[in-house]
Amino acid sequence: MVGVPGPPPLTLTGAFTQWVADPPVIAVVVVLLAVYLAGVRRVRRRGQAWATGRVVAFSGLGIGFGVIATMSWVGVYQGYLFYARATQTVLLVLVAPLFLAMGRPITLATASFPGAAGRIEAVIGSRVAKALTFPGITALALVGVPMVMYFTSWYTAVFHSGTIRELTYLALMAPGFVFFWTLLRVDPVPKAYSYGISMWITAAEVVGDAFFGIAIIADTNLIGRDWYGALSEPWRSGLATKQVIGGGVIWILGDLVGLPFLAAQLIQLMREDRDEAVAIDAELDARDAARAAQPAAEPEPDRPWWEDDPRFTGRFKAT
Repeated sequence: MVGVPGPPPLTLTGAFTQWVADPPVIAVVVVLLAVYLAGVRRVRRRGQAWATGRVVAFSGLGIGFGVIATMSWVGVYQGYLFYARATQTVLLVLVAPLFLAMGRPITLATASFPGAAGRIEAVIGSRVAKALTFPGITALALVGVPMVMYFTSWYTAVFHSGTIRELTYLALMAPGFVFFWTLLRVDPVPKAYSYGISMWITAAEVVGDAFFGIAIIADTNLIGRDWYGALSEPWRSGLATKQVIGGGVIWILGDLVGLPFLAAQLIQLMREDRDEAVAIDAELDARDAARAAQPAAEPEPDRPWWEDDPRFTGRFKAT
C-alpha cells in the first residue's frame, strides 16, 4: 500500500539517538553474555588465566556490533534505506562474527567443562565438520548467502515477517563465524590449514565482496522495488541512488573489514613462528645436553705405525 509511514529522515544526530527494541535479539544477547561471562568466571576461579582482551572481543565488540546492526539506527532504517540494509549486512556477515571468533568461545567451553572437552573435540574433528569447514566452502557461503538474499524474494520477505528477519540474522552470521573461526585458528578447528592458504582465501573473499557490491551497483532493476515503492516520501525518492550507495557500502566497507582480519592472521603467524623457533631451540639444547652428559669415549692406545702399513704387513702374511 502506497504511503506506508516510517521513521523521521535520517540525520547525524538520529544516527546516535534512533534505536529500536528487538526482543528476540535482546534475549539471545543476554544468554550469550551470561554464558560467556559465567565461563570466564569459572575458568578464573580454577586459577587459569583468561585474557581480558578475549572478553572485550566477544562481549564488547562481537555482541556490540551485533546489537548495532539490529537495534541502532541500522535496525531502525533497514526497511527504509537500502544503504542501511547494506550496512547491516556487512556488520552481521563480517564484523560481529570476526570479533566473536576472536573471543575463543570453543576454548572457553572446553576449559570451563573439562569433562565435555573430549566430546567437543570429537565433534569438531569429525569428517562432517572437516567437509563443511573446507575453506572453499566457507568462503563461498560467506559471499553466496547474502547474494542469494539480495537477488531473490528473500530480501523483502524479511520486512513482512519477524520470524524470517530473526532467522536471517542467524543465516548471515553463521557463515561469517565459521569462516573466521577456521582461518584464525585461535580455537580448536577441524583441520588447521596453513596461514598461506588463509591469505589466499581472504583475498578470494575480498574479491567476492567487490563483485557482490559491483553487481548491486550495476543492477538496473531496483532490488525490493515493490516494497520501497509502497513507502511514503521521502523514502520513495532516489531509490536508484540509494541502491548505488548500498552497493558501495558492501564493496568498500566489506573490503575494509578484511584489514583487521589480515592483521589478526599476521599476529597469529608471528606467534606460530615464535613458538616454532622456541621449540627448535629447546630441542637443540636438549641434544647438546644429552651429548655432554654421555661419558667421553676412551682413546684407543697408540699402535706402531708399521702395524697398519701394507708395505710391511704384506710381508708377514701367512702363506
